[in-house]
Amino acid sequence: MEAWRCVRRGYSRCAGGKGRYPMLPYHLQSLGRDRITPWDISQRFCWNRHISSCMRWPGNDSWSPYPYFSSQHCPLNWRPPCLFLPNRNQFQQWNWRPDNFTHTSLFHLSSYIMDSEEDKPSSKRQKTQGVIKRHWEYLCQHNKENMKILGDKHVDQKCKDEKEKFEFSVMSYNILSQDLLEDNSYLYRHCRKPVLIWGFRFPNILREIKHMDADILCLQEVQEDHYRKEIKPNLESLGYHCEYKMRTGRKPDGCAICFKCSKFTLLSANPVEFYRRDIPLLDRDNVGLVLLLQPKFHCTVSPICVANTHLLYNPRRGDIKLTQLAMLLAEISSVAHQNDGTVCPIIICGDFNSVPGSPLYSFIKEGKLNYEGLAIGKVSGQEQSPRGQRILSIPIWPPSLGISQNCVYEIPQVTRVEKAEEDDVTQKQLEKTEVLVAAKKLSSNLHHHFSLSSVYSHYFPNTGIPEVTTCHSKNAVTVDYIFYSTEKETINTQGTEVALVGGLKLLGRLSLLTEEDLWTVNGLPNENNSSDHLPLLAKVFYISFVLSTSKHC
Repeated sequence: MEAWRCVRRGYSRCAGGKGRYPMLPYHLQSLGRDRITPWDISQRFCWNRHISSCMRWPGNDSWSPYPYFSSQHCPLNWRPPCLFLPNRNQFQQWNWRPDNFTHTSLFHLSSYIMDSEEDKPSSKRQKTQGVIKRHWEYLCQHNKENMKILGDKHVDQKCKDEKEKFEFSVMSYNILSQDLLEDNSYLYRHCRKPVLIWGFRFPNILREIKHMDADILCLQEVQEDHYRKEIKPNLESLGYHCEYKMRTGRKPDGCAICFKCSKFTLLSANPVEFYRRDIPLLDRDNVGLVLLLQPKFHCTVSPICVANTHLLYNPRRGDIKLTQLAMLLAEISSVAHQNDGTVCPIIICGDFNSVPGSPLYSFIKEGKLNYEGLAIGKVSGQEQSPRGQRILSIPIWPPSLGISQNCVYEIPQVTRVEKAEEDDVTQKQLEKTEVLVAAKKLSSNLHHHFSLSSVYSHYFPNTGIPEVTTCHSKNAVTVDYIFYSTEKETINTQGTEVALVGGLKLLGRLSLLTEEDLWTVNGLPNENNSSDHLPLLAKVFYISFVLSTSKHC
């Protein structure tokens, strides 16, 4: 055992048993903890490589931060003579043979020591490390010559048509606020401490953003000081314009939407605060942000409404989640409606803290939800066995919020009862009338008028295994989404019928992974992926097609 400790520390016992001398030459000893010298079967050396980019062999310990060398990875007659240069002669009598090492006795150049019990390997940890492999999924073969917007039988060949096409990409990414990481450190016990440092994490996050090169970025958990000092300056240097909304409470993070100045012009920026001091239900500090962007160099293309949010996490407060969502949809409706009565294309990104198939998710996609008798803890689907069976009240939010059950802003209306001719109308009768009128308006049905689809299908088609967007020590699920509208509108102007076919078509997306895939790289965050969420990326195709059927076509 003493001999093995010496090997681990880079020393060897003298023949007489007294004292010790270095096994490795000085230039290898100086590598220390931070740099290593891995090699493969062909005896190649990779000098001065950082630990995060080194290969790992399948026989290593899962928790070890550095690669190991074992007898199974080299020929039996192989000797590493260059390892001991320049003082090779002093080891001539040492019997270096791979069979002198057991399967678990692996050659190691670091002195890493676990700091606490929390650093011990998790049952979910796998033995390999590396880069997550995600591929691009093409969902539509875009061909300008073969693409038909309307069937030939519906188009008068004498009419003049005007087409405007516009492609762009959208990325949604919860980058994990450093303050939240430190406040919830129990979620990251599987991580090595160096990968949790912001100075290590931010370069990785910036590298991902540069690599994906999206035209629109929707970021969540953006810490205000990091945004001001690092994130915004770096993104502006990449050609982005940035808009930011910080949470209204003590936690200093928020949501940001950044877009390329070469592709869009900002028409309006509309922050949404979900906290309302006068409404007890809305006592949380989550926020949203809604932008109206005009594509450049496309005169006939209508603006695009882009929204970003991070809804409340608490699985047992589905009432708050639904109300926050309704407030966001109301703001989107206000921004997206154009003067001609049409609704511009909509993209909604964010961390909704709700799983696919949950009532909240279904409401977004289907545009309706009957929540009568629905338990508050089942709204988001985060817990399979939700604690507490409190039922959602009808209505969920008070009328003073100023948002209808259709998730649009409404003008406050006061019930008016005209004075009857009879003088025996009392105050109690008036109050009773108001209650009856209000009762008729109460409904357990929520609606929104958008036609929204999800970029991702949430399950792998061949296996049915769920896709995962976040993975930490406690859970691995999908909570992040990109929704886009496919609505088509028809209007009449001055007696001339005009069909406006405007919507977004999904061209492709960056694939997601399974929970098992993520644990092969030690979950999230890891050495190459510095958030506990995966970035979502989609490419969409926007067509604005105007078909006029008037006599002057």
